[in-house]
Amino acid sequence: MASPLDTLAKACDARPAEPEDAIQGIAASYVAAPSTVAEASDLLRAAAEHELTIVPRGAATKLHWGAPPERCDLIVDTRRLARVIEHVAGDLVVKAEAGLPLDDLQEVLADSRQQLALDGLVPGATVGGAVAAATAGPRRLLYGSARDLLIGITVVRADGVVAHAGGKVVKNVAGYDLGKLYTGSRGTLGLITEAAFRLHPLPQASAYVTATAGDAAQALELTRALLRSPLVPAAIEVDGPGPINVTVLLEGVAEAVPHRAEAARELIGGEITDAPPAWWGRLPEGDVLAEVRAAPSRLPAIFDSEPGHVRGSAGRGVWHVTLPVDGAEEALTRLRRHATAVVLAAPDGTALDRWGPIPALPLMRRVKDQFDPGHRLSPGRFAGGI
Repeated sequence: MASPLDTLAKACDARPAEPEDAIQGIAASYVAAPSTVAEASDLLRAAAEHELTIVPRGAATKLHWGAPPERCDLIVDTRRLARVIEHVAGDLVVKAEAGLPLDDLQEVLADSRQQLALDGLVPGATVGGAVAAATAGPRRLLYGSARDLLIGITVVRADGVVAHAGGKVVKNVAGYDLGKLYTGSRGTLGLITEAAFRLHPLPQASAYVTATAGDAAQALELTRALLRSPLVPAAIEVDGPGPINVTVLLEGVAEAVPHRAEAARELIGGEITDAPPAWWGRLPEGDVLAEVRAAPSRLPAIFDSEPGHVRGSAGRGVWHVTLPVDGAEEALTRLRRHATAVVLAAPDGTALDRWGPIPALPLMRRVKDQFDPGHRLSPGRFAGGI
């Protein structure tokens, strides 16, 4: 029988892994980079032949998120899958390969005065990474997240079979909505190779209004005032503690945005600017990074839990919170009394309950068993060791 590397190399470009390819301290054996969906299919079929475990990798901007893999025989590098397959400007639809950087996609769409209204929280992130990690930035308030904008997906299963859902080809497997199922799956259900999204026109103008709140309760009141107003904000973000900044983004036609910005300033105070604050749309820096979700009204309780830093969507109730390594477990316990808190990143070797209580875990295990019976895709990276 041929060696694993020889078999992988027949499918696409493959090489032995280097020390720098390790994922959170877990060494890999091989790295392969398919350039087409057909090559990706052949590659995963070859990996199945040798019962290799697989971890997908795009730009590696979020590869440190989640738990380390139990084992990593093969890293599938998607960066050669980096083409815009189809852009139908009249229908506000685009289909792109998973390894395409989001910034590059936005440049292509901008030529038609269109956008994928998905903010890249991490510079350099790819299309596939944004879907697999279910990331969304400030404008999730108006436009939604990756799962809301995704209308079609192509994935390669662990056995090499290619599956499509949504878009122009509707083929849901076993009755599942594959698009929603794969959004946030972190490489545990299949290799995402293509994604189709609905688009929005680029706004003619935008403005930011930033006010300072004395405490979290006042920040919540400012947020509520904006949400109850007819201003239709594209985003309402908070950043604190210390002085808690509340910033609202207004987008729209050139004639109306200045008037709406002035109305927002009269409502919450503060300053109008053309550019966002320096912290806008960026993850806070800290030892342990958690994503916290709760009703927007829980904002004061989140700050009362004494995290290191809180930043995110006050309008949608999704915040990114930093915690010190020492005492992180206690801080998570406090947060989880009021919200769902998932640890995205922590220093290698840090022992934490990354997920907290998961009522749907039995169902998630059944889905994993159906889509990846051998548990070879990103083993141990997801909730409950999935």
